[in-house]
Amino acid sequence: MNPALRLAYGLAGRVAVGAARVASRAPGDSKLVRSARGRDGLAGRYEAWGAAERDRGRPLLWIHAPSVGEGLQARPVLEQLRRARPDVQVAYTHYSPSAESFAQRLRVSGLADFADYLPWDTASAVRGALDVLAPTALVFAKLDVWPILVAEAAARGVALGLVSATLAPHSARRSRLGTALLADAYARLERVGAVDDDDAARLRALGVRADALRVTGDTRYDQVWARAVAIDRRGPLLAPLLAAARPTVVAGSTWPPDERVVLEGWGLLQARIPGARLIVAPHEPTGPHVASIERWAAARGIRVARVGAASDGATAEPAALLILDRVGPLGDLYAAADVAYVGGGFHADGLHSVLEPAAFGVPVVVGPRHGESRDARRLLAAGGAAAVRNAGELASTVGRWLADPVTRRDAGSRAQQIVVGGLGAASRSAAMVAELLERRA
Repeated sequence: MNPALRLAYGLAGRVAVGAARVASRAPGDSKLVRSARGRDGLAGRYEAWGAAERDRGRPLLWIHAPSVGEGLQARPVLEQLRRARPDVQVAYTHYSPSAESFAQRLRVSGLADFADYLPWDTASAVRGALDVLAPTALVFAKLDVWPILVAEAAARGVALGLVSATLAPHSARRSRLGTALLADAYARLERVGAVDDDDAARLRALGVRADALRVTGDTRYDQVWARAVAIDRRGPLLAPLLAAARPTVVAGSTWPPDERVVLEGWGLLQARIPGARLIVAPHEPTGPHVASIERWAAARGIRVARVGAASDGATAEPAALLILDRVGPLGDLYAAADVAYVGGGFHADGLHSVLEPAAFGVPVVVGPRHGESRDARRLLAAGGAAAVRNAGELASTVGRWLADPVTRRDAGSRAQQIVVGGLGAASRSAAMVAELLERRA
């Protein structure tokens, strides 16, 4: 990074810190406000853990995954590393407030010894975290590499890596400004496991050294498969839903633009598929968001219930429309689906994971904005998914699959085979992380 850009980046970081202090005291529950509040007292939490629990006689892996999606990529690597290297302490950081509960579940399960927000990418914040954690290796999941953190870690001899690395063809990181900001950071990485050859080529152009690159695959395939295999179908959430044997569509990780299409399409379908049930799992199941869906159902005389914090499948079973009111169980709910709609295809932020329903052998419906999703393209090419542009197309596609079990099962099997074909990335990535730890032993 040239000196002028480094100065501008540093100033931007200080402005962000100041803005966060103001935002943390603001009313409301927006993602920005929650993120700012989550960082209140962050340095103190790092220091407290370091003083009480950091064992300087043991190596420490610091793994950063900005949000839940990247966390799911990191989890199978941590599971394998725990089995192979129980001596290693693990610090897990995230950026998004949506990942708070996921990070804490990693800590409670023993996969992480410490879990909290990533410090701001300023010299003082980064140095404080490095002083406390004293990591042996710092590994990022997917792409979220921070230039000051990487530079400061490299200066201390910390081994640097990236797992499940992927770079979209039209990513802003490939722009002139993005390359100027990040090329030095990517060049400092010692081990980079790319998802495929195309990603490896784009990462090389972004600055990753050729000798650091290898193609290891995407660990999400291992993660979703492990969850599908281990699913508890007799639990309080799933057992009543599965026992009812009703045609079921699960619309997962939806945003309001998705829900407008899904709900309208569902309205068209109800008369054609008696007894059918729709489960909506919003990406951000806030109280106002869930209430807006309930109002839609009430205005049409549709029986609606919540599943999640205040209820379960048993109390919700008679309803035609169920709403998941908390983050976490969506990956389990796909086990109850005959057809899945995956959200984001009508939203600017991009498509969410189509692999979770595919792992259960469930055919997938996506919206028109799916081109940046490699997994969606693969499912569509294999016949395990269908893309729709409006509510009418959604009703037609879902209705056809619900009415024809043979065609539906064939599409679901094609989707599942895509997942099976991608297994093995977690073991390759964990071996790569182990190499980083050994290089600094």
